[in-house]
Amino acid sequence: MSQTQERCVFLITGIMAAGKSTVAQLLTETFDKGVHVRGDMFRKMIVAGRDELLPNASKEALSQLSLRYRIAASVTDAYFEAGFNVVVQDVIVGSHLKEFVELIRSRPLFVVVLSPSIEVVTARESARSKKGYGAWTVSELQHILHNETPRIGLWLDTSEQKPEDTVDEILRRAWTEALV
Repeated sequence: MSQTQERCVFLITGIMAAGKSTVAQLLTETFDKGVHVRGDMFRKMIVAGRDELLPNASKEALSQLSLRYRIAASVTDAYFEAGFNVVVQDVIVGSHLKEFVELIRSRPLFVVVLSPSIEVVTARESARSKKGYGAWTVSELQHILHNETPRIGLWLDTSEQKPEDTVDEILRRAWTEALV
């Protein structure tokens, strides 16, 4: 960390294929003791009865999303309390971002929103083996990110950056722009 080596929590968010997993993993590796919490793993744990979050989501899908966020925040706090730096990442857009920030008790908390261009996200999505987009389009999620998500933390257009450069920028700017 640029200001101090005290323990902290980073929340990395953005739309699917924005680079969250890669950046979060690299950021976590910069710490002597670091944990990477992948919020989507809690969605995948629901083997039977999972209701996917689609446009015009059902009440059940929203309830499962809320559960996923509560579990991710709880795990984040547990690792932090055990002495780890924690980087938690997930797709958290719209009003959910403020809600998720409030769920995490541990501080200091840094919020970083990765926001590459639609063209870059589309290219990344087509180049990767896992596919995140189906019912959603890149432009729909990008619209929610830019028009419905509160401007919390550090927002980065990472369109022209390598993941390592993004991590360097996060570490350089976190204390002044990402701290909540």
